[in-house]
Formats: sequence, C-alpha cells, structure tokens
Amino acid sequence: MAGVAADSRLGQALTTRAEILRLSEAAHDAVLVPREPGGLSHGLRAALAARMCRHLDDAELTAHYESYLAHSSDIDLAGLAHPGGVCGDPARDAMARHADLLTLAPRKAMRQDIDTLRQAGIGDADIVRLSELAAFVNYQLRVVAGLRLLKDGEVR
Repeated sequence: MAGVAADSRLGQALTTRAEILRLSEAAHDAVLVPREPGGLSHGLRAALAARMCRHLDDAELTAHYESYLAHSSDIDLAGLAHPGGVCGDPARDAMARHADLLTLAPRKAMRQDIDTLRQAGIGDADIVRLSELAAFVNYQLRVVAGLRLLKDGEVR
C-alpha cells in the first residue's frame, strides 16, 4: 500500500519487522473478511472501510477497499462508501455515522454513541465488530501514511 521497494533501505528495515507486518495483514483479513461476519457483511465492511479512507483522502487505500466492495454481493451499499452517504437502512446508516465519528473525532465518542447504535437495532457483538473495523482501518491509514513519508524522505 505504501509502495516501498523491497530492495530500498526502508524495505530492508521493514524486513526486520516482518512479524508486525504479518500480524497487520492477519488483522486486515480478520476485520474485512472474517469467516463469521455477524451483522456486518463483507460488503458492508468494505464500504465502511472505503468511507473512512475517503475521509482521510487516501485514494490508494480507498481503491483497495472499493475493490472488495465491487466483488461482494452488497452493491446496494455503495452509497455508504462515501462520506455523508446513506443506504436507507437505519442500522447500517447508524454504523456509517459511528465509523465517521471514530475516524474524524474519536475522542468525542461517548457511551451515548453506543446507545445510539443499540437503539438502531445493532447488537453488542456487532458494535464490537464495527469498532474493530474502525480501529484497524484507522491504524492502517496511519501506518501507510507514515511509511509513505519515510519513503519520500528516502528518495530525496
């Protein structure tokens, strides 16, 4: 995602952190395409991930998650992949708003935000799944941004 060449100094440094990269890839798969997705289908997860990436203007990661959405059977969720977009389902729209909050203003998230999700009919297990997705995508966005900065500094 960061476009780091394996034979560059940064690529060689990342080789020493191969276990962290492997665990990050495993986390990606666990939150995006879990065996048991619960109430967050793979397509919904991809749409919300693309939405979070759009909020932070990361076109490459947005395209990555859009490709997952395109290969899902949930094409009706495409509107959720865009900030401000809705699909008309109260629970899914509430999840999108919560993903926005966790991406743009995580410190403002409060207990009442969880209550809002529950009032929209979202169970605790799916609230946890949504939180895991938001945590991972925002982690990934920051790691990739940092690697890109390091790569750009290496080129200079």
